[in-house]
Amino acid sequence: MIVPPAAELGARIRAARLAQGLTQEQLAHAVGVTRSAVAQWETGRAGQVGGNLARIARVLGSSAAYLLSGEQEAGAAPLPLRGDEMALLRAYRDCAPDDRALLVRTAVRLARLATSPEQAEAAHLDHNSLK
Repeated sequence: MIVPPAAELGARIRAARLAQGLTQEQLAHAVGVTRSAVAQWETGRAGQVGGNLARIARVLGSSAAYLLSGEQEAGAAPLPLRGDEMALLRAYRDCAPDDRALLVRTAVRLARLATSPEQAEAAHLDHNSLK
């Protein structure tokens, strides 16, 4: 089994927890660990993720394979959409085709910026100059 970098695994745990509307405290209680342990998993620091992975996945309505790899298993149900994701989807569907294309380009650009701290800082400065 290939183990992903702890930060990637932690990011998927956090995303799945938020998608379920759980706090770190609630996830910790359901898994039987401390809130601090959950915080450590989510930030890629130490912690006993491996021994708790099956319980974490069960509580989050996910699979251990998804948490480890980021890929859904064939036939697995996708993670449920959060409220803000559903609102974005509804707004997208209400747009004209040209506006939909603009929204997709904008979302892709923002996603790229989110992965590059230097670019995100530059974009933040550009945005602030528009105010």
